[in-house]
Amino acid sequence: MSDHAILWTVFLTVVPAVMVFDLTVLQRRAHVIALKEAVIWTGFWVGLALSFNAGIWALMGKEKALEFLTAYLIEESLSLDNMFVFILIFSYFNVPAIYQPRILHWGILGAVVMRLFFILAGVALLNKFHWMIYVFGAVLVFTGLRMAVEREQKMDPERNVALRLFKYFMPILHRHDGPEFFARQEGRLHATPLFAALLVVEASDLIFAVDSIPAVLAVSTDTFIIYTSNIFAILGLRALYFLLAGIMGLFRFLKLGIAVLLTFVGAKMLLSGAVHISTGVSLAVIASIIALSVIASLILPRRA
Repeated sequence: MSDHAILWTVFLTVVPAVMVFDLTVLQRRAHVIALKEAVIWTGFWVGLALSFNAGIWALMGKEKALEFLTAYLIEESLSLDNMFVFILIFSYFNVPAIYQPRILHWGILGAVVMRLFFILAGVALLNKFHWMIYVFGAVLVFTGLRMAVEREQKMDPERNVALRLFKYFMPILHRHDGPEFFARQEGRLHATPLFAALLVVEASDLIFAVDSIPAVLAVSTDTFIIYTSNIFAILGLRALYFLLAGIMGLFRFLKLGIAVLLTFVGAKMLLSGAVHISTGVSLAVIASIIALSVIASLILPRRA
């Protein structure tokens, strides 16, 4: 077997096995994910990603391993911004903490499928039309600058296009006590607020992919590297959410850091024809941006 085939086999064996175990065993009993459990699972997913990266280093070399690590860090960093949106969605639909893991689990499964489509499309575009790298770069720079000047996260789930379209086909209950996504009322099938929240989560990830996939394409155009790094980052998102959700408000400069990250990656793509920035340098810059934003948030807390 080739090196690619070995790593694909490992990836396509281990990841589905862990997801099935999570669904059939860990999710069998609905429960609130405590801090200790969130820490353990966050460590597990990060450790699994780094172990896989070690396999890439051994079989494909240092450069591919650096590409994977950089892409993983970018996706993980952008995922932190997603958490602000998840908090708003769960709050809007009054989703109890005990059912939030269930929504995030199915949301992650949907993201795994959607990301594959976006990645294949993005790689195909870059391979066929090289000038698309400048389009992607401009989009990232614009997104980063817009994020930097926005004062607060604004979101109205009722205006979500996917949710509004869904309401034409099926009514949504305003209140429902239970883990079901669908329930019958007066003999008619209705969607519950849990399904409405899941639908908005999936639609939000679709929007996030428009930023995250071009950002990762600035690091590598290898479909294997992009997809595996993306999926490992997404799979750890649920545990990371419950680890950080309660203290996200403390990281006041994190959003600014993500904005600078997007702007840097976009500028790298725009200047790719004239200036070459190595993967190692990109990794160092991206890690420094996130670290500085977290440190600044801890040193300069928000005023009361």
